[in-house]
Amino acid sequence: METAELIKKYSVPVPRYTSYPTVPYWDETTFSYDKWINSVRESFTASNKESGISLYIHLPFCENLCTYCGCNTRITKNHSVEIPYINAVIREWELYKLNFDEKPIVKELHLGGGTPTFFSSENLNLLINGILTNCELHSNAEFSFEAHPANTTEQHLETLYKLGFKRLSLGIQDFDKEVQKVINRMQSYEQVEYVTNTARKIGYTSINYDLIYGLPLQKLSGLIQTITQVNQLRPDRIAFYSYAHVPWIKPGQRMFTELDLPDTEAKQELYETGRKLFIEAGYEEVGMDHFALKSDSLFNAQENKTLHRNFMGYTHQYTELMIGLGVSSISDTWNAFAQNVKTVEEYKQLIAEDTIPVFKGHLLDSEDLLMRKHILNIMCHGETTWNDIDLLNDSFSLAFDNLEEVVKDGLVEKHDYTLKVTKRGTRFLRNICAAFDMRLWRKQPERQLFSIG
Repeated sequence: METAELIKKYSVPVPRYTSYPTVPYWDETTFSYDKWINSVRESFTASNKESGISLYIHLPFCENLCTYCGCNTRITKNHSVEIPYINAVIREWELYKLNFDEKPIVKELHLGGGTPTFFSSENLNLLINGILTNCELHSNAEFSFEAHPANTTEQHLETLYKLGFKRLSLGIQDFDKEVQKVINRMQSYEQVEYVTNTARKIGYTSINYDLIYGLPLQKLSGLIQTITQVNQLRPDRIAFYSYAHVPWIKPGQRMFTELDLPDTEAKQELYETGRKLFIEAGYEEVGMDHFALKSDSLFNAQENKTLHRNFMGYTHQYTELMIGLGVSSISDTWNAFAQNVKTVEEYKQLIAEDTIPVFKGHLLDSEDLLMRKHILNIMCHGETTWNDIDLLNDSFSLAFDNLEEVVKDGLVEKHDYTLKVTKRGTRFLRNICAAFDMRLWRKQPERQLFSIG
């Protein structure tokens, strides 16, 4: 089957697998607050000294709504919201620490959003110092943050660098002015160049750019120009995401229609062209949607088979316990997931009541853990292996049945105890992983839950 036919065949809505089970398939009936706290305690005791823990802090505020965005955001120009929110996040972490029998060892800390650089550098300093109080740092600790090129100042960069941040991710999406206008995401090449050069001068060791293909009004000529400019600035990493059109979840995307979006064929041309330009510029593909220079730790992790994937995306850092702080954040103890409430008001109210603000979650059973292992292996390493114990699981044989089509189409090579993604199959990682998604197979959604491509 030709590539174009495969693309058409596999252009179906499937998850991006930053977790398994995926959030729409969490079994909330078995989850409870007490069970969550017990899982946190057990995971902390088992993993704190061995691997440390990861912290994700969600800072939801933005001054303007980017209409393409699928994140949980709060749009405001009122910066008086900063201190109350910071105090709530610090208190949430204090509530978690009450359940630990020793100081947490922080291995990874990431500020996401929203727009972390909505907050002043002084207030970010308050936040990080508050979070790190009564904590130890892992010997390989790594801190990173997301930033908007249009509002990131030298003071932001200096302050966060002094606090230990060495990685920076800039949300660019596209430099084309028409595309920027329709998605309401305005930043110039000069602003991105300034932030990039300033960060490097200060000492940041890894800079990532987020780009999106498939955006409304996006044309091949504009994307080529964008990538040409990106390659001139030579970020260490590039995330090249497919635009996820989910207006039933994110009403802001109704500012344009499906008619403004490139069709499947045009979108694929955007991807193939972008991929080709990155590789020609010396970037290596990493997992799904990512490219990195050979000098970057993400590429080295793929080479060393230590690449990991969690709710924050790909990382070269592995921890079994990840605590999400802030509104809508998701936490992972490896045996359980939990998500915080989704509005700032409810979040702050629960914190004021000294309650960790989770509102739903999922306890992983033995089948979940088995499928999660293989999905992670495929997403991170492009291959997975199993043993006779795995084969005793009835659902595992069902996964083999589900794999028949991707084997027949040459997307994977399957042997007695191994499965390896072929070069042709690398762009279909999501579809391959879906074969192991027992919860998806057992209960096909009545409405579209996931994006296509």
